[in-house]
Amino acid sequence: MARQSPRPRIVALDVIRGFALCGILVANVRPIATTVGLLPPDAAPPSTADLWLGLLVDHRFFPVFSLLFGMGFSLLYESAVARGVSPRLVLLRRLVALFLLGLAHRLLWDGDILAIYAVVGLVVLLPSSWLPRRAVAGLSVVALGLALFFGGGIMVVPGLFLLGSALVRYGVADRLESSTRIPVIVGAVALVPAVVLGHLQSSDANLFTAAGLATATVYFCVFLLLLRSPLRGFLYALLTPLGRMALTNYLTATVLVLALSKVIGGTAEDWSTGTVLGIAGVIMGVQWVWSTLWLRRFRQGPIEYVWRLATWPRDRVVRY
Repeated sequence: MARQSPRPRIVALDVIRGFALCGILVANVRPIATTVGLLPPDAAPPSTADLWLGLLVDHRFFPVFSLLFGMGFSLLYESAVARGVSPRLVLLRRLVALFLLGLAHRLLWDGDILAIYAVVGLVVLLPSSWLPRRAVAGLSVVALGLALFFGGGIMVVPGLFLLGSALVRYGVADRLESSTRIPVIVGAVALVPAVVLGHLQSSDANLFTAAGLATATVYFCVFLLLLRSPLRGFLYALLTPLGRMALTNYLTATVLVLALSKVIGGTAEDWSTGTVLGIAGVIMGVQWVWSTLWLRRFRQGPIEYVWRLATWPRDRVVRY
């Protein structure tokens, strides 16, 4: 059997990861169906429903995923230290394996982000493991500020990676499921720029990323608060299976979107918002059933298992 880390699993991260996975799928349905990373600009004015998608979905969920990736990096570092193995060698293998998965995914859709995450992890996160946590926190602020100044978009990923790593190193990850005051304060502070920038982004595209970061912060804090409410059990049941198998579900979603696009026909750019939400809903439903049934027997998803073996090649997992 594989050796286990002494750190208990932080279920709140699985819940938030599952929520972010759903939002990313909604944002990616049209781009995947066109097999390009981004949709070409459309001269037609957006519908009201599309404006709401831009306000609530577009660029709102990949920041959450990026932050969680940085947190996962430092959590794995601590796990490797606890095992008594070289943490940086473990992380190097993990990032290289992720890069190869991303390259394979790009054969289906060139909007894949896994390869980008792997490269940024190798260039930014891995070297940051030699720095004190105060330096990592400071660099995260600088990197995010520079990214927003130069246009945002995918450029915010390094800063979010560093921020997530710093949160773990300061012990914030261990208090996610027990804190109420901090999420209330942070969420309330982020709500104002989320609303204001979200309103202005339709007339100034340069504000899109900043609006997305503010909204992502609100989402993160709201879910932390919901996990302290009577909805906790429902959210665990609904989102934890998706979050625990996020890599498998992210990759298989591309296959399912491409398959459904053949059935639906037409041009993805012309699909209504209802069609996009319907496709995403069907896929999420299938993936929830698949993930729930799979995790009743196994500890992790099939692609997560392969990724784990690449990370810990000496492990021999009998029942994964």
